[in-house]
Amino acid sequence: MTQRYSLVWDLDVFFAGGSGSHAFAQFLEQTEGEIGSFRVAVQAAADASSSVSADVLAGLVGRMQDITLKLREADSFAGCLAAENQHDKKAVQLNGHIATLSASFSSVLTRFDQLLRQVPDAQWSSLLESDAFHPIAFPLDERRQLAKEKLSPEQESLIGDLAVDGYHGWGEAYNTAVGKFNIDFEDNGQTVRLSAGQAANKLSSPDRSVRTRLFELWEKAWADSADYAADALNRLAGFRIQVYKHRGWPSILKEPLDINRMSEETLRVMWDVIDRNKAPFVDYLRRKAELLGVESLSWHDVDAPVGQAAGEVSFDEAARLIVEQFRKFSPKMAEFAEMAFEKRWIEAEDRQGKRPGGFCTSFPIKGETRIFMTYANTASNVSTLAHELGHAYHQHVMNDMPALAQEYAMNVAETASTFAEMIVSDAAVKQASSEEERLTLLEDKIQRSVAFFMNIHARFLFETEYYERRQKGLLGVDELNGLMEDAQRRAFKDALGEYHPHFWASKLHFYITGVPFYNFPYTFGYLFSSGIYAVAQREGAGFEDKYVALLRDTGSMSVEQLAHKHLGVDLTKPDFWQSAVDLAVEDVRQFLDMTGKR
Repeated sequence: MTQRYSLVWDLDVFFAGGSGSHAFAQFLEQTEGEIGSFRVAVQAAADASSSVSADVLAGLVGRMQDITLKLREADSFAGCLAAENQHDKKAVQLNGHIATLSASFSSVLTRFDQLLRQVPDAQWSSLLESDAFHPIAFPLDERRQLAKEKLSPEQESLIGDLAVDGYHGWGEAYNTAVGKFNIDFEDNGQTVRLSAGQAANKLSSPDRSVRTRLFELWEKAWADSADYAADALNRLAGFRIQVYKHRGWPSILKEPLDINRMSEETLRVMWDVIDRNKAPFVDYLRRKAELLGVESLSWHDVDAPVGQAAGEVSFDEAARLIVEQFRKFSPKMAEFAEMAFEKRWIEAEDRQGKRPGGFCTSFPIKGETRIFMTYANTASNVSTLAHELGHAYHQHVMNDMPALAQEYAMNVAETASTFAEMIVSDAAVKQASSEEERLTLLEDKIQRSVAFFMNIHARFLFETEYYERRQKGLLGVDELNGLMEDAQRRAFKDALGEYHPHFWASKLHFYITGVPFYNFPYTFGYLFSSGIYAVAQREGAGFEDKYVALLRDTGSMSVEQLAHKHLGVDLTKPDFWQSAVDLAVEDVRQFLDMTGKR
């Protein structure tokens, strides 16, 4: 059968020629020049004897937003090149160059933010109400408030400059190590060399002997690389700790909470509700062990399928299913997804040399997005594809907004992606052609709840404890392994028989420099999207426009304000979180009923 949709994305529409693109080199040169001009303009405004005027400030804000869009475009292009081929050395160099440009721009923004800070409060309030500033009032005011909590512009600029080859450099060093990661695995009498992404896919194989053999090799391979990973993790954490100390920030969670526009009370209540409701998920894990014929699940069994009914799903079939289910909720969302498949916005080919994991990144100047993953014809891959298309649609509905108003946080970004995933997975369960298929698909859905409530909780517990200890000095591999396994035991309530002590080394999220604590936003997004999904089910097609309005507000208010405005709920109280967790618990109850265990 002819493949309708390409599994390889089109990047030439942005800059033809890949990492050797002459047009891209010119684009970077032009952007560098604009950053220099912006620096001069900001300095001139700072040197003026009087307070900066509204007209001057409006001009600076406009230039700032233009450069922001260009750096996002450049970062996305270079990031896509490095992801599709980890052996592309030129792409690595480009990423380094863009990091330098971003640091330079960040340095100028530090001085720009001081200009905002110096505007008298009464004048500032009036300014935000003007036509020029009202659409970006929230992010501008946010910048002004955060500037008050940082060091002097000179010190903050120095931190940014040193971060390029220090802080961000350690993140890139980790990526280089992962690029060389390979596992030689014997499969059907042949030895195949698997990249990290390919090996990770096989860890959810329906064949337990495959999972067991591969997990042993996986742990050993990460153990061999653990010293390099520990170096990177220790330096990244050390940099953050020192910066926070000099700024006078008392909590390691301040920056991630600020980035996610979320209060510590909301975070605490969310985890408390989840922790109080883990008993049904422990029952599920124990029942799954019985169904797999083992005394207790190993780490590699948690994501393994129960039964064989789901079968393989081709990329074309996945595309048809996703578009079909999106259309039942939102014709606009379905049309967008169809366009993404038709125009080759998705890199899904299963091949050597690609980085592990999946992501969606935006090209705001072109008004397009690109999705990266490794598609291996599994039901889980279908969910991942729907998830990333949810991210893409979120950006799509915001493309016409000012650059500052487009800057939504990770937790609400994960809301849109998980919502899209729910639409597809819930429909798949309801439309199953047999009880066996329904059970398999339901179990795949429950796996995601376990991931958000237990796996990601383990990551949060690990990082919280790790940063506490890191303040006293470097941690070695054995200590990191111990912390990781202890966090997993606590998060999974001792329900597993074997854990993944080197998970801290294998998980890219711990090494992302742009977003510290790259974990709890996933769980927030999952539960927040559950609340949105419940409203969507009640209101049907009429919710489509309300959903778009919610997405368009994600860059212009805190998550507590967003929830109150669009859902009428208080995120600092347990009620909303409990109602969202209850939906996942109901899936577990159905699973236990279907398997005769309740």
